[in-house]
This record gives sequence, C-alpha cells and structure tokens, in this order.
Amino acid sequence: MKTLAVVLGLLCCVAAQVCNPRSFGYDSVVCVCNATYCDQPGIINFPEEGSFTVVTSSRDGLRFNVETFPVSSEADPDAEEITVNREDVYHTILGFGGAFTDSTGLNVVALSSQLQEHFLRSYFAPEGIGYTIGRIPIAGCDCSTRTYSYDDVEGDAELVHWNLTEEDHLYKIPLILRAKEMTAYPLKMFGSPWSSPAWMKTNGMFNGSGILIAEYWQPWANYIVKFLDAYEAAGVEMWGLTPQNEPLGGLTDEWDINALGWSAESMRDWLRDNLGPTLEAAGYRRLKMMVDDNDRDTLTWYIEPMLEDPECAQYIDGTAVHWYRDNVTDTEILDKTHALSPERFILYTEACQGWDVQGSELSVKLGSWLRAEQYVHSILDAVNHYSTGWVDWNMALDTLGGPNWANNFLDSPVIIDAEVDEFYKQPMFYAIGHLSKFVVPGAQRISWSTTSDFLEVAAFIDPSGRTVVVVLNRNDEEEQLTVTDGSSSFLNFKIPPKAIQTILY
Repeated sequence: MKTLAVVLGLLCCVAAQVCNPRSFGYDSVVCVCNATYCDQPGIINFPEEGSFTVVTSSRDGLRFNVETFPVSSEADPDAEEITVNREDVYHTILGFGGAFTDSTGLNVVALSSQLQEHFLRSYFAPEGIGYTIGRIPIAGCDCSTRTYSYDDVEGDAELVHWNLTEEDHLYKIPLILRAKEMTAYPLKMFGSPWSSPAWMKTNGMFNGSGILIAEYWQPWANYIVKFLDAYEAAGVEMWGLTPQNEPLGGLTDEWDINALGWSAESMRDWLRDNLGPTLEAAGYRRLKMMVDDNDRDTLTWYIEPMLEDPECAQYIDGTAVHWYRDNVTDTEILDKTHALSPERFILYTEACQGWDVQGSELSVKLGSWLRAEQYVHSILDAVNHYSTGWVDWNMALDTLGGPNWANNFLDSPVIIDAEVDEFYKQPMFYAIGHLSKFVVPGAQRISWSTTSDFLEVAAFIDPSGRTVVVVLNRNDEEEQLTVTDGSSSFLNFKIPPKAIQTILY
C-alpha cells in the first residue's frame, strides 16, 4: 500500500494550474474544466521556518492564490488581531468529503475519459482539494433516476433475490475505486440507507409516511449486512455506517423523497436488538456507527434514549448531523451533544445549497459567492463546536441540479455539462477546499480569539506540529490582519473583501 510520504514524494513537483474563469451572471465566477485543461491548486506545503503562507480565494476571482511572507517581530498596530492558543487543544479532525450518489456518478461517466480523470483528481488527489471521506447511499435516494432497492421482490424476507444494481456497478463502485487510488490518506467510506424495500414498509412506498413492518426488523438488518459484504467484496472497504438517513422524514406524509420513519425509541430498540448484534456477528463492529443523521434541531433529544440504554449505546460511536436547519438552531446544541458523551465524535454528514429555492428560482447558481460564504460560515461554526469534519452531498450534478426522480433539484460544488464535455467548479468547491486540503485527518482544533467583530475563524495544529488558520471575511472591505500565537512572532498580511484564507506556518 502506498504511504503518504511516497504519494507526496511522487507529486512534489505538481504545480498549480490557474482558474479558467467564466461568468454566468452571479456575483463571482466558476472555473471551467475540459478535456485539455483543468485548474488544480497543486501541492502547497508548509513554508520554511521564519515564513508563513497565505492561500486566498475571493469573490473577485482569486482561487487558491498562494503568497509567502516573512514572519515579523512586531504586530501591525493598525491590524485586527487573531490570537491562537496552541496549548488549548480540543478534538481531532476525521476529514472532509462528499457523497457518491447515483446522480454524481451518472454525470461523471457521461464525460470524456480525460475529463473524468480531471474531476476525480480535483476532489481526491493531493494536488486537488484532498477529500478523505465518502458517503454512499445504500440503494436509491432522491438523487437517482428511479426508485429502487436491492430486493424489490415482494415478501422476500430471506433476501434470496438481493443484488446490487447497475447504479452500483456503473456509477458508484468504479468511481470509488479510482478515487481510493488517488488519495494521500485512506478514504473513509460510510453507507446510509434512505428506504428499505417498499414491501417492508407500512405504506408500501419508497417515500411518504411509512415505518418498517415489525416482522421485517431482522431482514432489514440482514439487508444492510449484505450491502457491506457486497461493497467490501468489490474492493470498497467500509469505515462507517448511519442506520438511517433523516429518520424523522418517514414519519410525515409530506416527505416526497425516499424515507423510512424511526422514532428515537424504535431506533434504539432496532439498534439494540437487531442491527447492532447482526453487524457484530458479521464482523462489522469495527465500523463507526453514527446515529441521528438529521438536522441539529433533533439534538439532543433524538439520541438521548439510545445513549441512555447501555445495550444500545455499546454500538454507537458518534452522532451524524445535517446542516439544513443550522440557521434556526443555536450552535451550542453541538456542545451539549458532545457533553452527553465526550468519547463519541460528531460529524456533519450532509449539506447542499439550492434545496430551499422558491417558485421559479433556479436551484443551480453558477458562480454564487454567497453560497460559498454560507458553506464556510457553517463549516467553521461546526468545527468550532466539536464537529470532526464535514461531508458535502452530491459531488456533481447537471446544470438543472439533477437528475432527481423526485424533482428535488439541488446545487453542487461541481456542475457538469456533458453535452459540451465541460464541468464548472463553483465557489463552493474552493470554499470546502480551504479546509479539506489543509486541515487533514489527525489535525487538532485549538482555541482562538480576535479583536474583530466581522472575521470568522478556526485554528488547528497539523499532525506535523505546524499551525493552520482558516479565516472568512464577509465584509466588502479589505482588512489588515495580524496572527499571533502569543510568542514574539507576528504574521502581518491583508485579507481581501469577501474572501476566504488559509494560513500555514
């Protein structure tokens, strides 16, 4: 198996390639990739002692612009100051990533072979933004062209007819295997089911209000083990699992996408009596089990019954959170979730833009800087309150935000136009990259303070012992900054208006 040192050694000379910009009328630009050209940040290492590196992306069109400056012995007296405390260490980062949905895969395989390579390297290679986590929908979800499960034979409780589908063989597994070969760190893959087979549910449908019929509690657990067996046999080693995507969705008739309803108490009982023991018997207790997998307004009440039952809690390793109601739920709920069980981790497992558009508004906004800002704001907010990373939703969609059988069109960091064999890297792509590329697995969050009322910040100790600081400026004015760690060294530099920066020293 390749080591990190080997990978970085082979790629030490991969230089940055600049953005090929195009405007679609929004407040910033996309970067256009085609078969002959695609921008990549390249390998950006920590600078030599006595220097610091600033990587900048901005509304005005900078994308991973790299500058290196000398460290000063004095702070700029006119600058806003950011002070990091390397002695005040919090949680360890697991990583950042996105989902291998049917829609992503279908769009990617429609590209020419060279452009597919550009796409995967952009996300997973060290010269790209270095994703280290991948999510796999277990069978169909709304980001599919049809509703399906792995066993649509009515009443097949023994799962005799269980099998993977063409979506797995064409759109998921091949891309995952290619991505695995590119990453500098092991790719952490986790699965999430949206719905059981419709015949296992009380409403006989893939969506809407329906729960698992009692006699199928054990067959459904067996079904999930079959998924794990099949993917591992195909070469996709699994790292984790969520027992259900958005379990409360299946308790309402208004839920138009694939769903299976679970109350907190029924999820507790199924994990304790069926899924947990079945996974353990099959040798999958090594997987990281993450409960909830829903918006943070479900915390902490949804997970408490599971954690309070020792027989259930033994199977739980962490809490999965979605970002969709972050704006109506105080971040402190993440602190309370951490305090419930400090030995268990929190991980954001789904986010996307465009889900809440109104009327005739388009889900896809090619070049929206505002959406990039919203992403970084939420990521910084989450990691500063114990999230160990961030996993985006679709890695690619088409120009309408699909395909999506439920017409639940969405936006994505990469938008593909297969008709002209191009894809467009949105500002959101670079926004996530300001963390995924530089805040690597094993980094530790540290505390910080600032004299500014407008900057948003997160700070980390890299596994190498160096320091990484990420800063978001949502103001329309350039600002002078000074970063210090309480020593006699000061990093003096400017942040442009509407910009994201990663500082390495």
